[in-house]
Amino acid sequence: MATCLLLHIPLKSPNPNSRTSKITCSSITDQSQVAKRNLLNLVSDQERGLSTQKNPIRRASIIEAIDALASLSKDTVTTGDSLSATWRLLWTTEKEQLFIIQNANLFGTEAGDVLQVIDVEKRTLNNVITFPPAGVFFVRSTIEIASSQRVNFRFTSAVLRGKNWEIPLPPFGQGWFETVYLDDEIRVVKDIRGDYLIVDRAPYTWKE
Repeated sequence: MATCLLLHIPLKSPNPNSRTSKITCSSITDQSQVAKRNLLNLVSDQERGLSTQKNPIRRASIIEAIDALASLSKDTVTTGDSLSATWRLLWTTEKEQLFIIQNANLFGTEAGDVLQVIDVEKRTLNNVITFPPAGVFFVRSTIEIASSQRVNFRFTSAVLRGKNWEIPLPPFGQGWFETVYLDDEIRVVKDIRGDYLIVDRAPYTWKE
């Protein structure tokens, strides 16, 4: 699909009122790539969202960029097989995740990769926070495809695991998220609470 603009260009003619028209086209794909690069540039120095908490102007710019990318992708299907992957956090507004990332040192460790592991065929979702070299906290969920971009989820259990120990935790809720943009590199999400998430495809597959 292409977006075309009709431009009026003056002719080099003795008649100064003479004009011709030129049609220029820009594909939606090209526009999306430009919007994606802009978004990634905006979040590249934001420490997965920690810096953004103190910078409302940058936050507003990032959300505006997300909305622009979402608008270009509003007619795409983002809940198919390409949603299945190990997704790694680049940026979020979710306070709980940012709190853990920021305060992991209080427990004598630091947060590693923060992941979403989705399997559309098996209808599963794991939200994962790693604590290298051996720690991990993950929440298991079941998922249901609700529309072309929306996925419903229900938490089923949670686990805090160390090298030689494991603590099971109770499940705690349900909700939905919409993947407003998806390609072979990144995914952009808005959820039931109005939080935003930007993730890329991790170069590995996480498994329990």
